[in-house]
Order: sequence, then C-alpha cells, then structure tokens
Amino acid sequence: MQDCILAMDQGTTSSRAIVFDLKGNIVALSQQEFRQIYPADGWVEHDPEEIWDTSLKTARAAFVEAEAKGFHVKAIGITNQRETSVLWGRESLKPVYNAIVWQDRRTAGVCQTLRNQDAEADVQHRTGLLLDPYFSATKLAWLLDNVDGARGRAERGDLAWGTIDSFLISRLTGGKRHVTDATNASRTSLFNIRTQEWDDTLLKLFNVPEAVLPDVLDSCADFGETAPDLFGRSVPILGVAGDQQAATVGQCCFEEGTIKSTYGTGCFVLMNTGDQFVHSKNRLLTTVAYRIGGQTTYALEGSIFVAGAAVQWLRDGIQILEQAEDSARHAEEAGCDHGIYMVPAFTGLGSPHWDPHVRAAIFGMTRATGRSEIVRAALESVCFQTSDLFKAMADDGIAPTVLRVDGGMVANDWLVQHLADILDLTVDRPRVMETTALGASYLAGLQAGLYSSLTDLSAHWQCERRFTPDVTFHGREDLIERWHKAVAAAQAFA
Repeated sequence: MQDCILAMDQGTTSSRAIVFDLKGNIVALSQQEFRQIYPADGWVEHDPEEIWDTSLKTARAAFVEAEAKGFHVKAIGITNQRETSVLWGRESLKPVYNAIVWQDRRTAGVCQTLRNQDAEADVQHRTGLLLDPYFSATKLAWLLDNVDGARGRAERGDLAWGTIDSFLISRLTGGKRHVTDATNASRTSLFNIRTQEWDDTLLKLFNVPEAVLPDVLDSCADFGETAPDLFGRSVPILGVAGDQQAATVGQCCFEEGTIKSTYGTGCFVLMNTGDQFVHSKNRLLTTVAYRIGGQTTYALEGSIFVAGAAVQWLRDGIQILEQAEDSARHAEEAGCDHGIYMVPAFTGLGSPHWDPHVRAAIFGMTRATGRSEIVRAALESVCFQTSDLFKAMADDGIAPTVLRVDGGMVANDWLVQHLADILDLTVDRPRVMETTALGASYLAGLQAGLYSSLTDLSAHWQCERRFTPDVTFHGREDLIERWHKAVAAAQAFA
C-alpha cells in the first residue's frame, strides 16, 4: 500500500478533508458546509459541534475512500481558520459557548480603549499584531466575562481554550492533548513571537489566566494520536498550521522574499522574511510563517476580511448570482467603463486600514446599473484591496516580482488576469490549488519522515498557468484613485 497523508482543512464556511499522495496529488476529497450565525450587528459565530461533526465526517469519508483505493494513511495534518476562538470543558470536551469567528467585531470597543491607553505599540512589538477584534485575545476575554462562571472555572483549570486546531485535536485525541502550534499561537495577541512563549505582560493586559491556554509546539510535531474508534485505528497527528501559513507551506514559499496570496472567504498575502522579525511601518502584520525543528521563520502579512465572501453574498444574500462560477461571465459582460465601486466592508476593513466600524457600500450606480456591473465591482474590489496591500509593502521597502495565488476564487481566469493588470505584476497559479490542505499534509509528512527537507518539498511545486499584465490595459492609476475615494466615503459614513 502507498503511504499518503490526510489533511483536515477546517475553514470559515466549510470543513474539508483531502488525502494527498506523496507527490501532492489528490487521492480523496470530502467537503461539507456549515451554518454561519449572526446574533447581532458585527457578531459572527459558529457552532463548535457543527465544526466537529463536519470535520469528523469529511475526514472519515476521505480516509475510507483513500484506503479503499489501496493507500495507507500514515499521518494527519490539520489546518484551520485562524483567530476563531472556542472555550470548552477539559473533562466533558463540551463547548460553553459558540465559537467566536475571526470576522467578529464585538470587541471593537475594548480594542479602542486599549489603544487609547497607548497599549498598541507594545502589543505590536511583542506579537507583530495590531489592536483589533480580529485577533483572539479579546474574544477569549469576552467569553470569560460573559459566560456564567467561565472565569472562575478557567482560573481553576476546569476549562480549556484554543483556536480551532486545539479544539479539534482535543476531540480527536479524546481529551488527552491540549496543544496548538506556533503559527496559531502567533495570532492570539497573547504569544510573544520574539521569545516564542505566552507573554505574562499580555496575559495581564487582556486579563487572561494562563491555565486556560494550550501548550505551543512546532508546526511539525507530535500532537497526539486519534482515538482508535474514530478511524478504526490510531493515526498520529503530526502537522498543524493556521490556514494562511499552511498555504505558504503548500506554495513552497520557503525562500526569503517569496510571496503568496490566498483568495478564500478573505484574502491574505504572506511574504517570507526568513529569521527576521520585520516591523511594518504601514500597518501590516508580522507573524510566524512556520516553526520547524525549533527554528522560527517569520512572515509579513496583509489581511483582507472579505474576498470570496462578497461573491457568496451576491449568491446567497441578495441572490443575483446562481453560482459563483457565473461571476467571470458577468464581469466580462459589464465592460471596463461601468463606473461601479464596491467596498465590501461587511465586517470592517483589514490591512492597511484596520477600521472595524466601516460597513459595506456600493458607489456610482445609475438606472443603467445591473447585475453584471455589481458582480464585476465585487471581483474588482478583491484586486483593489490586494493593490492596497502591495502599496503598503512597497512603502516598507518590499517590491515582489512574482505573486503565487491560490484559493477557490483563483479558478476564475478573469479575476486572476485582472489582478495581474491592477498590480502590474506577474501572477502564478499552481497546478494544485488546494494549497492550504497541501501545506498541512507537507508538515505532517516532514514529521513522519516521508519528506527529507523543505527543499525536497519545493521540487513538487508546479505552475499551472502564468498571468502577465496586459500591455493594452489603461487607466490603472485612475481606477485605484477612484477606489480610494470609495473607501474614504464608506469610512466617512461610518
């Protein structure tokens, strides 16, 4: 039987499981969507039991399919939506409240209060992050303060908290392990990414007891074994990374200066900065790209909260799209002179604006505006937001020459070509676009000894198509200037 690796990819709108062979080919795949819960304006929650149920069902389905084809699942890798926070009982393993999702804005006031106390500079120095409700610390504090008895139980050690990877590992191991990896820890605002430890100063600032936190391991490590009844035998969990860091590994961005951008629910640009903690002067984030063999590799990151979620809203919210795949056709039908700008700030704006209060808006509509123009404006907004990130990187002295892209949206040729045109940059799309899950499998494979090194992994990366800027594309600067006016108008309204 051929060895293979099961990657559990727990995302914002669905749970997926993909089994890869050792060349990075997909052997089996299973996916299930789950509910999005919106209890109040700016609040976003998930049911942790739905996350567990869909994760286990898809993992089992992919596992069974792969082994029926003559493969042997050697290890499990896990990748997850980052910053989303769960608090659960150590003994019961039952959550005490819904998961508070990374998109959630309920703690914006707390972040502003801390900012008014001049806490942000020290937080950024220790964590590489800014004060924003996006990150996990204020979510955890909210749970401790708003769930009856939670703070007392946490201080007594009766509760465990973590990002989604920790919750899944706890369930998979039958409660034997409460762990996370350095990439997920680096997104909490509680982990000092210079010292690679939970930081006492930050714990005090956010009023969080250390007893509730998981142990932090390398991205390649022994995270425990699954309970035997889940897959018919125990399977070791050997690789873990947050989704954007996993995509960085899946895209083989191992050299300093290599850069990738993932277009899923949101959009996240990461550039490998090697062993250097690069402090951005333009409100980008410094984060852990991966930690292997005790050696930390850092990255500079730009975070966009809404990318594919805008297309999902067009499909499910106002229902002007039957399916996401139709968006390219509508974009082509609209033409380049439609004059519509969408600012998709459904949950605020991320990098480089960091404005949790602004909300979505569409500008420039006339009686002639139709479905195609709005769809095109939604796709263009993804390109404009990416342009803002690259401008911030350029102001930090970074000038990439090639961008590697992945995620569900980049199957859209029109979008990727327009991205190349707006950025005036070559964009490479890989043969295997499931790079988030692929990265988790690579990490597990390294720990299992199935791969010898990062160099070994780089040999597997292949470009499926290269998109170069269209030399006939005109008006780039004018389009970007009008986009900035739209953003400013949305902020003024907020």
